[in-house]
Amino acid sequence: MRGLILALVFALVGAQKHDLEPGFRTGKTYLYDYEGLILHGLPGKGLATAGLKLICRLEISHVSHSDHLLQIRSPKLEEYHGFWPGDAFTLSPKLTGTIAACFSQAFKFEYTEGKVGSIYAPENCPILCTNLVRGILNMMQITIKKSQNVYELQESGIEGICQTRYVIQDDSKNNRATISKSKDLTDCQDSVVQSTGMAYIRPCPTCPMKVRNMKGTVLFTYKMKYSDSGALVLSAMSEQVYQISPFSEPDGTAAVEARQKLVLVDIKSIPIKAPDAQLQNQGSLRYHFPEGLLQMPVPLIRVKNADVQLTETLQQLVQNNEEGGTTEASVKFLQMVQLLRVVTLDEIESVWVQFASEPPYRHWFMSAVCAAGATDTFQFLKQKIHDKNLNIWEAAVALPLAFHSVMPSKKTIEVASTFLTCPQIQKTPMLRVLVYLGYGSLVNKYCAQPSFCPNELLQPLHDLASEASSRSHVEDIALALKAIGNAGEPASIKRIQKFLPTFSLAAAELPSRIHADAVLALRKIARKDPAKVREITLQIFMDSTLAPNVRMTACIVLFETKPSLPVVAAMASSLLTETSLQVASFTYSHMKALAVGGIPQLYNLSAACNIAIKLLSPRLDRLSYRYSKVIHAGGYSYVYKAGAIWRVYLMNSPNSMFPSDIITKVRGYYANTATDIVEIALRSQSLTNIIRKQNIPFAEYDTYKTLKELGKTLLGWKELPPEDPLLSAYIKVLGQEIAFIDIDSSIIQQAMKSLTGSSSWQPAVKRAVEEAQRGVSGQWALPAVVAELRHAVPTVLGLPLELSICGAALAQAAATVDIQISPPLLDNFRPSQLLETNMDIHADVKPKVYFHMIAMMGTNTQYLQSGLELHAEFSANTTMKFDARINMKEKNVKIETLPCHQEVELAAVRSEAYAISRNMEEVDSEKKSPILPNGEMPTDSNQHFQSSEIFSKARSWEQRNIPSVISRGHLQGSEDEHHHGEGQRSYARVFCRKLASLGCSACLSLKSRNSAFLRNTCLNKLVGELEAKIVLQPVHTDADIEKIQLEIQAGAKAASKIIDATSSGPKEEKEPSLYENIKAKLKKILGIENVFKVANKTRHHKKWIHDKVKAAVTDLWEEPSASPLSSSSSTDSSAERKEPGNKHEKDEVWQFGKKHGSGSSSSTGSGSSKACSSSREDSSGDKLCSMNSEYFNQQADLPIYQFWFKPADEQDPPRKVQNSSISSSSSSSSDEGISTPVSQPMFLGDSRPPILAAVLRAIKRNEQPTGYQLVLYTDRQASRLRVQVFVSSITESNRWKLCADASVVNSHKASGTLKWGKDCQDYKVATQIATGQFAAHPAIQVKLEWSKVPSSVRKTARWLYTYFPGAAYMLGYSQKQQRGPSHQAAMVMALTSPRTCDVVLKLPELTVYNRAIRLPLPLPSSSDTPTSTFPSSDWNVFYQAAFSIIENLKARCSVSQNMITTFNGVEFNYSMPANCYHILAQDCSPELKFLVMIKRLEESTDLTAISVRLASHEVDMYVSNGLTQLKINGVQTPTANLSFRSFVAGLLISSEKEGLSLKAPEYGVEKLYYDGHKLEIQVAFWMVGKTCGICGKYDAEKKREYQMPSGYLAKDAVSFAQSWVISEDVCTGACKLQRKFVKIEKPVAFDKKASKCFSIEPVLHCAEGCSATRTVPVSVGFHCVPSDSTLELEEEQARLDQKSEDLVSSVDAHTACSCAQQPCAA
Repeated sequence: MRGLILALVFALVGAQKHDLEPGFRTGKTYLYDYEGLILHGLPGKGLATAGLKLICRLEISHVSHSDHLLQIRSPKLEEYHGFWPGDAFTLSPKLTGTIAACFSQAFKFEYTEGKVGSIYAPENCPILCTNLVRGILNMMQITIKKSQNVYELQESGIEGICQTRYVIQDDSKNNRATISKSKDLTDCQDSVVQSTGMAYIRPCPTCPMKVRNMKGTVLFTYKMKYSDSGALVLSAMSEQVYQISPFSEPDGTAAVEARQKLVLVDIKSIPIKAPDAQLQNQGSLRYHFPEGLLQMPVPLIRVKNADVQLTETLQQLVQNNEEGGTTEASVKFLQMVQLLRVVTLDEIESVWVQFASEPPYRHWFMSAVCAAGATDTFQFLKQKIHDKNLNIWEAAVALPLAFHSVMPSKKTIEVASTFLTCPQIQKTPMLRVLVYLGYGSLVNKYCAQPSFCPNELLQPLHDLASEASSRSHVEDIALALKAIGNAGEPASIKRIQKFLPTFSLAAAELPSRIHADAVLALRKIARKDPAKVREITLQIFMDSTLAPNVRMTACIVLFETKPSLPVVAAMASSLLTETSLQVASFTYSHMKALAVGGIPQLYNLSAACNIAIKLLSPRLDRLSYRYSKVIHAGGYSYVYKAGAIWRVYLMNSPNSMFPSDIITKVRGYYANTATDIVEIALRSQSLTNIIRKQNIPFAEYDTYKTLKELGKTLLGWKELPPEDPLLSAYIKVLGQEIAFIDIDSSIIQQAMKSLTGSSSWQPAVKRAVEEAQRGVSGQWALPAVVAELRHAVPTVLGLPLELSICGAALAQAAATVDIQISPPLLDNFRPSQLLETNMDIHADVKPKVYFHMIAMMGTNTQYLQSGLELHAEFSANTTMKFDARINMKEKNVKIETLPCHQEVELAAVRSEAYAISRNMEEVDSEKKSPILPNGEMPTDSNQHFQSSEIFSKARSWEQRNIPSVISRGHLQGSEDEHHHGEGQRSYARVFCRKLASLGCSACLSLKSRNSAFLRNTCLNKLVGELEAKIVLQPVHTDADIEKIQLEIQAGAKAASKIIDATSSGPKEEKEPSLYENIKAKLKKILGIENVFKVANKTRHHKKWIHDKVKAAVTDLWEEPSASPLSSSSSTDSSAERKEPGNKHEKDEVWQFGKKHGSGSSSSTGSGSSKACSSSREDSSGDKLCSMNSEYFNQQADLPIYQFWFKPADEQDPPRKVQNSSISSSSSSSSDEGISTPVSQPMFLGDSRPPILAAVLRAIKRNEQPTGYQLVLYTDRQASRLRVQVFVSSITESNRWKLCADASVVNSHKASGTLKWGKDCQDYKVATQIATGQFAAHPAIQVKLEWSKVPSSVRKTARWLYTYFPGAAYMLGYSQKQQRGPSHQAAMVMALTSPRTCDVVLKLPELTVYNRAIRLPLPLPSSSDTPTSTFPSSDWNVFYQAAFSIIENLKARCSVSQNMITTFNGVEFNYSMPANCYHILAQDCSPELKFLVMIKRLEESTDLTAISVRLASHEVDMYVSNGLTQLKINGVQTPTANLSFRSFVAGLLISSEKEGLSLKAPEYGVEKLYYDGHKLEIQVAFWMVGKTCGICGKYDAEKKREYQMPSGYLAKDAVSFAQSWVISEDVCTGACKLQRKFVKIEKPVAFDKKASKCFSIEPVLHCAEGCSATRTVPVSVGFHCVPSDSTLELEEEQARLDQKSEDLVSSVDAHTACSCAQQPCAA
């Protein structure tokens, strides 16, 4: 037994693990050699790299239980700048001295069981040195688990607390151990990171974490020696790698590699001397970023004398700007911004005092102050505004820039709060708005990082909201809500709810725009508390009592919270019973837009919306433009993990025809982040009240008083509340509202009075003209830092790795404008006087725009910079120096300018990548070299081969998909020139267009040299040099050009300006009659005589060629001299004998003309006239057609692209000829080519003079001028319109010309041609637009033909053609590969219903088509009438189209027998009680302009009588003895002259057809027609939502059509119509019906109790003493009370309409009465 126990003891001792926790013995000093380096570069050989290396010796002594001393000896800091690993590090002696100074004293640190505790450093030790010490001590951080060799844990280090994996390999024989630990730097519980400028970029917490643009890892390897006394670190190595992929490409990465090496060299017995000075606790290993603003990625500045350096930089900045050095100016501006971040407030003030009185310096200085973003510069700006040193416009520009640039901190928040109380700001409304909005944005930035935001920061905004609410100050309420919305803190939710009627009864009195602003204020709060905002907005969305625009705004905010499927399904379910079609249409279209989105961050929401829209009726998708919509466009690249969307929210109001609220926004997505780039909103209200006349005293007329009295008899009727005209707009940048404006009529009048002293606009015009005469002269510049984004993480060396983007923009303008007007303006100025004046304008304007962006990856501190920089520049500038003379009376304009004397760069884009090394001690010895060198570089043959293979595959696909019109021989010659010399890929190309006659040349220069040959990625394409610029260069000519002149002459004298090339002088014409003498010379002068000879010769020469079908793909114009206006080929109809369903589609003729052959042509001749008839109409107004014609029955089985187009003016072919080889000539002419009638004159100059002539010429010294001239002719006949334009050279030797001809051939066809080249004979393009029928539907065809086009056009077409199939697919179009004529393209749009159309586009080798495309506007469709029966040529369909569309938009209400159609298009049957007037339509706005009443005559059920009230007129129309009668104010109008006109009221009554027509447009009645049997009312556009009566409100809300006078929604049409009956006196009136509340007589059990129920709306009943002879059942709502209640009908009838509806029951309404003798007073 003892032996067994002894064996177990030895086994346990042998298996015990040695203690590997490192430590240092007391009294010993351990010497280590340390080396750490960091490199920044791109993978691949031959690319420049930048880096740093720190070499030193470390001495470590154990002082006490946990305290250790670290002494750093002989530090050396070396810089690397070259090509790794060939070049060597170079010592930086001055920077080494700086580092050595801070390492001269020892550091103390706590170290226990392999864990580093607190670190102590000497006082005033730079944070750079402390972080380097952290990097060294980080290598000693080891966590040992004695019981495991492989384990994982969360370990703290310099980069934070990250997941760490340990692997221990024990060599017990040699008492050695190897420890390996690795960290995934993307899996950290608490990582050290600093991001600035990204407060407005929000991450996606639900997105997969694998989508990262920055990935990093670090590996440590330790060699340990252990003994009984402990373990010792013999050596340690670390290797850290960061990969940055800006475009999310696996291969397109930049790399940062950091390495450390620590080797034990000796152990001494002499301990380190403790430092004399007291050490300061600097915290743990966790990396510390410096406080305040970081160094910008610009050259370092060594600050010695701050104010002097600031002054010198400002002077250099202004000097560079004056000299035009935009690049130097932008760099100096950024350096000045950097200086302002480190100087004190007193130094800023001293510079201001020096330059405040000098405008150029003052402006640049203030711009830099605003961009600096430091607390001192912010305080300085506030002081200047308080001291009134800045005018209102300077302050308005400075405040938004300063608030959005300042670095958020407690100090800056305190300074910002003083802006809110500044008296000068409070007195100026514009500045007050900017400050409150800016303060909200600053709070948002400050609270973006911490989880808790102090409530005191929001208190100023909450106080503003409370004060404004107590005073009912709407403007301040809106300002407070917008500022709270900018702050975006959940603590403001309760404040916002006080302005929402759903949560506060008092808010119901506020305007709806305040409710909408309150909802929008929740948008940013949703990012922090989406659940709460989702709950609030869902309740608002469901609240049907709110205005539709408020509910639609809630829908926007609700979807931005990314609701789950149950919430989206609940919204869809509510839409099934939604009464507001505006809300239903908006929500449905929003869901549909989200459903098709491909943004990964919205995947779950898109899936939920996809399910939800399947629950809804597709009719919501067919609603017209009158209903609110969401327009969505966007895309996402899964390769680059980036995308963008553009949305437009169109929210219509019931009171407007067009959208009252428009919000458009652009949102960008990048990796796992999203940001709202820009958002612009426009809100309008009652703008028509400003546009239309307001000087009519409606309230003084009898109609106004009558309607007021009438309203008292209608229970619950109220006129619409007045709406003040309002136009408001706001703009948001990066999600922050930076400005908004509300404009109403009072503001417009105040602005007019402040400018002119009068509210009339004529003095304002005069003052503007007078100001222009005084001239404009000055220089303007607006510099700004448009972006400063940085993301920094620590490296194991203790140096930061920074990714930053900094951008500066500069807009400049120098202008001198002088205007002289003669004769001078009179005192009684009228704008028409300007038409009799002469103006001399002398202008010299030089605008310039410059943008400079710097992107950096590397180490960026205030002491040193090392890494990669990408500089990108965009510049655009021009010079406009000209003299102009305008003779308004003579219709002559002459402009003169100087020619090109030197090269001018109009626009340029450049970029270049560098490797840089800079340090503070040697600011003048900057190391900067291109990453891609100019010398020889090694290449990788495999990569080059793969790239070439991919390129060849792309080329072969491109060749298969180009049309035959493009010669494949041009493919090889059009390749860009790539130069592969010395292993690089470079590209250089210059495209120039010379205008020798004007002495200038425009060139586009493209240059590229990049490293894409190493890796074909976007990042490698950026690395190198890129340049694209547009340059204007002078062209050397024989004679110097003195000036360039443009002269434009309109009117009768246009012909006198035409220049004869043989004499180069104008043919002056003194008298108009002389034109007859020179019109024969115009053809010769213009050089177009031969053109028309050729055309006249060939237009009668029409050939009918019957060949095989393949002839259709040949050139349509084989002869160069043939006119493109004639047909030249046909097809063999024998090939068309195949049935329509034949599979041989390659041999099928595809053009839209009629197919030849006895079978097809004979079957379509009669059938095409039988189109579809309108049988019924759905809720959206679409007509469903019954396709029962013979034509369609024969073709119904064909795909849409196989139908053919039949022109409206084409006659049916003769049927007696049945031979398939013979076809109709009219058919052929419409099929194959674009023809012109023989009778049409070819040259308009034969019959009329030109109406416009323009000459552009270069005036040369002692030489004839050169240039071009343009002549315009028009023919405006009643039946047609024709325009001809001729452009020709005024040089005799130059025969280049351009001839354009466009004409309306007849009422169904328009055509045009464009020819250019030598005598207009080289190139030809013709087009034709025709109306007709396509698949039995009215259609329009656009056809394009070309015989020959320039090679540049062919190349562009080929390039576009490669993208066309994909674009068509993305738009939802179907495609069919089939060959057609190689020089023809045609598109047909067939109107299948007023709101849908079919589209077919046929190209030479591809057919694209789509069916049932929704149209934004309903189009008039006369599909029941054959297109061939259109009116004669006197009626032009092209002129009538726009008029028909407008007329189709106007609302009409009609009554025909018992059928009533409301303004909204709702139809219902209603039999009117006899002799009782009904309110058919009336103005329910506060103006009460008109009233239309109707009643049925007792003697006939078909006859009606109407009474119209307008102004002081009472118009009665009725039928007597079969004749229409008219009474005006009770006076009978003679039957022989049934007309009346009132100029005061703008009233016109006249006879029309068999009845009368009434027009009063100023009162809202466009037209009223009455003939006794039918009544139709058409009201003006601006009456939208302002009418009431049986015709409805004209608000497009069809589901809410049956609104009674009280606003209650009737249960059926009968009760609705009866609610508008006008009760009359029983004794004097003919109508014996009155509205009364009724009670359900039978017992009712409600809520399980016996109850009695009373109607909440009155029902028609006969008056007392009368009995009903006819009744009709109606459905009525009832309110019930317990049967034992004392409530009686007579007691509560005045308040029953305010009670709740408990049940719905059917009761009888009386429609006819029989009355006994009434006891009426005499």
